[in-house]
Amino acid sequence: MFIRYYLDLAVPFEDVERALLDAPATWVPGMALDAEAGGQRLLAEVGFDVDASRRVDMEVEIQIGEPYVIPAKTMLPIAWRATAAERVFPQLEADIEIAALGAGRTQLSISARYRPPLGPVGRALDRALLHRVAEATVKDFLDRVGERIAARVSHGAAD
Repeated sequence: MFIRYYLDLAVPFEDVERALLDAPATWVPGMALDAEAGGQRLLAEVGFDVDASRRVDMEVEIQIGEPYVIPAKTMLPIAWRATAAERVFPQLEADIEIAALGAGRTQLSISARYRPPLGPVGRALDRALLHRVAEATVKDFLDRVGERIAARVSHGAAD
């Protein structure tokens, strides 16, 4: 399954790029570092708001790949998988992309892919409900990333 979502930031491309390529803890929402015997894992909270007072969150292990940088466009591959109930939730692979929209504006987007787990039953559940949950989660994640990057840049931390 494929999900694409984007938003515009009133922030210059160069500032967004600097912030995105900096330490993930500065822009990944709810990120924590978990030290374990085999090394370290990056953990994050992903989810979505049900209404003004309720939120559904899930802990995921996140992997961040090497960026692809070309003039006026940067892509950063990421992947996440649930730390609990791994068989029920799919692994998500995505590219976070930034592109210059002109002076002082940047498009922040995400293109995500996943395969529903549990074979035919999982595909039926995905069509009935889970794809909307995945869309809401990806949208919420990118909205929060955009908020953190814009706040960081406006406070001068990206310089």
